[in-house]
Amino acid sequence: MLRSLKSMAAAVALAALSCGPSMAQDLTFFTIGTGGTSFTYYPVGGVIANAISKPPGSRPCDDGGSCGVDGLIASAVSSRGSVDNVNAIMSGLRDSGFAQSDVAYWAFTGTGTMEGEEPAEGLRTIAALFEEHIHLVTLADSGIGSVADLKGKRVSLDEPGSGTYVDANLILEANGLSQDDITPEQLKGAAATEALRNGKVDAIFVVAGYPTGAIVELASAVDIKLVPIDGAGAEALTSEYGFFSASEIPGDAYEGVDGATTIAVGAQWFTHADKDEELIYQITEALWNDKSRKLLDVGHAKGASITAETALNGVGVPLHPGAERFYKEAGLLK
Repeated sequence: MLRSLKSMAAAVALAALSCGPSMAQDLTFFTIGTGGTSFTYYPVGGVIANAISKPPGSRPCDDGGSCGVDGLIASAVSSRGSVDNVNAIMSGLRDSGFAQSDVAYWAFTGTGTMEGEEPAEGLRTIAALFEEHIHLVTLADSGIGSVADLKGKRVSLDEPGSGTYVDANLILEANGLSQDDITPEQLKGAAATEALRNGKVDAIFVVAGYPTGAIVELASAVDIKLVPIDGAGAEALTSEYGFFSASEIPGDAYEGVDGATTIAVGAQWFTHADKDEELIYQITEALWNDKSRKLLDVGHAKGASITAETALNGVGVPLHPGAERFYKEAGLLK
């Protein structure tokens, strides 16, 4: 399914171009920066791109065809994650992208981990999507039972440019550790889980909606466990930063793996203030079309939790005017 979603933009673009110049001229391309292909952002981005796209020649929505934006071809683009996506939106490299709520707020305000950086004042929100959980994963027999036990261990923090990297460092700091106390690695996705499986690292941080594919595959290959992120360190983080909340990864998220208490952040969809208001209005409308609901529900395990009713939860960056207009008309925003 992911392969078909990934190739959809190229296929429909070719089909449209073959139909003649006038049809090709009506095309609008729209990119969605996601994350690594092994984690949640990328497949969810593919589902959303499919929901909002409607290439020329598509059957009408009411006849079982696409219910997306007329002439729009959206595509999910793999990236390094939240920070990378925000930077790409601000530079004009991508039309939109997913980011953790904390990373986006700090970037927008030039505070927190982004203090000293130029504020990303042009960043705007389209929708809050789903809750992401911070996974701290290790082998079942590693002897690591808490964040404090990471001292002296080889730990993958993900790549700089990812929200995971930002949050992993905050968690270390809240528990009295820093990168000087561990042997840090900067591995992403399958590279991180493969390193853990082969004993090249002792633990990995992953921020993703559960169940995330990379950990599902890892759990099917070796015995792993989720290390709790709780206690005084977690309480300090949730008290200081309003975007963090105490949460649980349930025991049925990964086969054979016990659940764990951890911290969660929101995954949100952003664009630039300069993007056309009518286009973003239509994209937001297409995302929350009743018929898009079916795509979200079956397209990914996290899709069912992406709802219009929670689309404004935890939003700390102003809405794009097009999205704001939709939410007001839908009665979701006063």
